Amino acid sequence: MSTALAHALNRSLRDAMTADEKVLLIGEDIGALGGVFRVTEGLQQDFGDLRVVSSPLGEAGIVGAAIGLAMAGYRPVCEIQFDGFTFPAMNQIVTQLAKYRHRSEGKVSLPVVIRIPVGGGIGAIEHHSESPEAYFAHTAGLRVVCPSNSQEAYDMLGEAIRSNDPVIFLEPKRSYWAKSELRTDAAAADFEGARIIRPGNDLTLVTYGALVPAAERVARMLEEEGRQIEVIDLRSLSPIDDDTVVESVRRTGRLIIAHEASRSGGIAGELAARVQERAFYELEAPILRVTGYDTPYPASLLEHDWLPGVDRLLDACDRSFEH
Repeated sequence: MSTALAHALNRSLRDAMTADEKVLLIGEDIGALGGVFRVTEGLQQDFGDLRVVSSPLGEAGIVGAAIGLAMAGYRPVCEIQFDGFTFPAMNQIVTQLAKYRHRSEGKVSLPVVIRIPVGGGIGAIEHHSESPEAYFAHTAGLRVVCPSNSQEAYDMLGEAIRSNDPVIFLEPKRSYWAKSELRTDAAAADFEGARIIRPGNDLTLVTYGALVPAAERVARMLEEEGRQIEVIDLRSLSPIDDDTVVESVRRTGRLIIAHEASRSGGIAGELAARVQERAFYELEAPILRVTGYDTPYPASLLEHDWLPGVDRLLDACDRSFEH
């Protein structure tokens, strides 16, 4: 059944809450309104306001309460309205949520999921269009994942809720209403592994989230020129499945990594370093990155030029093939 990504997330939350009464939701306006992007629509009506809690405007309080609930045996799922609103809760996330299992020598786990809409493309300003994944991927003790379609959203959110580790669950907001096939009876795949979504032997193109459809489009366009591009959806940003990427690069000899976040200190740089360490002699061209710029997110009229897209990906492919 063709389903919007936002509706797949809603179904995954509903199924998790039905299966386990310890699963509860907490966030701003997630009750009657159903959240800014309507991902929790109808859930408070069906499960009550003790399991779908509309919180005050305070992200530190949301995550702090979730940590306490997890210690008491619950599996809270937090919703942060926009990516840039996460930062007031960074103390709770970095110094408490990520550390507690290590601090307790494995005796205490905190099964908390923090859902964060990320990225641009919706005509919004800074703090509403940012990509903060590198902060979380740099923080040991957190799992960081990002789905790219409805099936991945449904499966990966279910896996995140069942995980005993804290999970930062990044939702590409410009993909919320993109429809793709969804089966809720399929066996869920491990959410840590990268996935080859289009095989090829000439170049490896790695990305995640909202840029996956652009990468697939580039691969189709270059196929008309006789080029076979292997497209990999990274899916998990911490841990990173560099094995899948390295194996691909050893076949293709070329690698391009793309993400919306700024270039410096990003996921692309980390992955490039890992591939260079393990597949240096198989590379036929420098590893290239296609990313956002090292500036604050621009005004909405400029975001089309700021965000990486098909044109910049095609240019990178041309530069790689020139070597």
